[in-house]
Amino acid sequence: MGIHYRHEWKHEISRSDLIAIRQRMRAIATPDPHAIDGKYLIRSLYFDNLNDKALREKVDGVNRREKFRIRYYNLDPSIIHLEKKSKLNGLGTKYSADLTKEEAQKIVDGDIGWMLDSERPLIKELYCKMIYQQMAPKTIVDYTREPFIFGPGNVRVTLDYDIRTGLDKTDFLNPDCITVPAGDAPIILEVKWDAYLPAIIRDAVQLPGVRSGAFSKYAQCRIYG
Repeated sequence: MGIHYRHEWKHEISRSDLIAIRQRMRAIATPDPHAIDGKYLIRSLYFDNLNDKALREKVDGVNRREKFRIRYYNLDPSIIHLEKKSKLNGLGTKYSADLTKEEAQKIVDGDIGWMLDSERPLIKELYCKMIYQQMAPKTIVDYTREPFIFGPGNVRVTLDYDIRTGLDKTDFLNPDCITVPAGDAPIILEVKWDAYLPAIIRDAVQLPGVRSGAFSKYAQCRIYG
């Protein structure tokens, strides 16, 4: 089975745009079943090396790039994922592996020897890059997401806002970890789909004067975190 790349649009939108898109999505799409009252909180810990490889590749728009992160939802560390996102020619794919709370804390604390013997390939890959590329936990990114799904085209539309960053990386798994607003961060509309984007969704996410962009929550939070 080959690598499954997905199309992705990102738009920076206003508060009034958010309200309009939310109303349209509620009429035609289905809320993500994992959402609580239509939304959930995402907390991620992004990795980078001493030369800020991931940050520089994002800012410079490098055609082929990747980033690693550890992520959990609604401040509940009972389910944690290690993820690698890869981009090629503007298309994206994601690889994921489950982590226990204890494993995630060990990675945060720099206790990584056990990763080499893991039967999960992604954990072993991260270990190698932490050793040979000197990758390490860099920045906590928090935000609220309102997600919608649409079956045809395997479409996912998300509204992300209230982007915040944590100051203490080792506190990542602490629900009471202190975070601060990541400056004047915008609201982000993301649209992801497989082979085609149905016209009903394409029309619903159209906004006057809004163009597709490449906003990075990680880059925004690196200014402050």
